[in-house]
Amino acid sequence: MSQLSSSQPASQERRAKRRVELIAFFVLAFGIWPLVAVGVVGGYGFLVWMFQIIYGPPGPPGQ
Repeated sequence: MSQLSSSQPASQERRAKRRVELIAFFVLAFGIWPLVAVGVVGGYGFLVWMFQIIYGPPGPPGQ
């Protein structure tokens, strides 16, 4: 009888831990990482844009 009562809280604890991990995964996968990706791509585009404003567009020099 004591084995049944001691295994049930462990099962509930595993279930709660799995729920927290799933929530963390979804927050990372659909919240934080897309924002990081947009920020990195936008930052790179801004860097290229500023570089071209200062040094001119790529290609052969004008005559």
